[in-house]
Amino acid sequence: MSSDHARSRTDRYTAPSIALHWMMLLVIAAVYACIELREMYPKGSDPREALKTWHFMLGLSVFVLAWVRLAVHLYGPVPAIMPEPSRWMKLSGQLMHAALYGLMIGLPIAGWLMLSASGKPVPFFGLQLPALVGENKALAEVFKEIHETSATVGYFLIGLHAAAALFHHYIVRDNTLRRMLPFSGR
Repeated sequence: MSSDHARSRTDRYTAPSIALHWMMLLVIAAVYACIELREMYPKGSDPREALKTWHFMLGLSVFVLAWVRLAVHLYGPVPAIMPEPSRWMKLSGQLMHAALYGLMIGLPIAGWLMLSASGKPVPFFGLQLPALVGENKALAEVFKEIHETSATVGYFLIGLHAAAALFHHYIVRDNTLRRMLPFSGR
C-alpha cells in the first residue's frame, strides 16, 4: 500500500484533526475578539489591559497549536475529495492552506517581536517568555505594522476559507466540508 493511499483511506479526517481545526477556529476568534473589544475601554484601564494580555496569550497559543496541527496533518490520513476537484481547485486549496498556516505561525511571531522590540513583557499563562530582539522603538513600529497588516489579511483569508468550504458543499456538492465536520454531516 503506497503512503498516499494509506493517507487517504478514510472519508473523513481523524478526530484529532477535526478537534484541532475547530479549536483553532475558536482560539483565533477569541484572539481577534480580544483585540477588537479592547477598544471599548479607555487606555490604561484594567479591562483593556486584561484583553490585551489575553490577546497575547491566545495568539501565542495559536502559534503552538498550529505546529501541533501541522504535525497531525502531515502524519494523519488525508481523505480524498469526492468527486475529485479540478487541478486549479486543488492548487488554490493548497495555497489557501499554506497562507493560513503562514498566518497562524507568522502573526504570533510578529506580535512577539513587536512586544520584544517595545521592551514589554511577553506573557504566556503565568510564564514570561524571553524577548526575541532587544528594545528598539523603530523596529517595534515595523513589527507592529507587519502584525496589524497581516491580521487584516487574516480576516479575508479566514472568510475566503469559510466561503470556499460552503461553495464546495452547496455549489460543487463534493465532500470537502463534510470531511472536517465534527459529526458525520451526510
